Amino acid sequence: MPDVDRDRAWLLTVDGAPQSYVDLDDPEHLEFEYVRRLAHVLDCVGEPGAGLDLLHLGGGALTLARYAAATRPGSRQDVVDFDGGLVSLVEEFLPVAAGSGITVHVADARAWLAAAPAASADLVVGDVFGGSRVPASLTSVEYAREVARVLRPGGVYVANLADGAPFGFLRAQLANFGAAFGELALVAEPGVLRGRRFGNAVLLASDGALPVAELTRACAGDAFPARVELFQM
Repeated sequence: MPDVDRDRAWLLTVDGAPQSYVDLDDPEHLEFEYVRRLAHVLDCVGEPGAGLDLLHLGGGALTLARYAAATRPGSRQDVVDFDGGLVSLVEEFLPVAAGSGITVHVADARAWLAAAPAASADLVVGDVFGGSRVPASLTSVEYAREVARVLRPGGVYVANLADGAPFGFLRAQLANFGAAFGELALVAEPGVLRGRRFGNAVLLASDGALPVAELTRACAGDAFPARVELFQM
């Protein structure tokens, strides 16, 4: 659906639920709160503005991939999405610019990850939902270990998750990723972290030091402020 307030900006819905927002003229404009937090993580990884190798598990309308192409030119990005119909729709109506470095693959995310070369990515992004839930194949400790295998030393995994008090799902994810990584963090709106409401939480994991100070400043200064909680395993 077109955004009446911005030329060439579009909202993608899947089964009636908002899924992605894209401004074809301004890929750095991010409408959804959780996408802004994923972008803050991207901004804080490695040298500022330097190209990265990114693997996106789940693509939607490629909002974050477009942002990375604009803010980190020279990045190489593989985007894996199981929904071939959605991929075709996006390619037809919301095409990415030529030379963007973005390659989209219609495939199962878990299978693609298992076949990916070791130490081949600086950042792995998990943003896959089956309905309102992350598929079980992308939440296990075995999955966490595959992510660790694919990341380069010091690389970062970042995932969009959702939960509410008493946080059974988020606690399980912290335990699973803690078995594969030495440092974890959660980024969410304070009311979500306090258990006042259900909402999105961004999980970070790395075998090195996460950029907590930089990320905290970026999230605190955002139009939709968020808090960063560090967990050292």
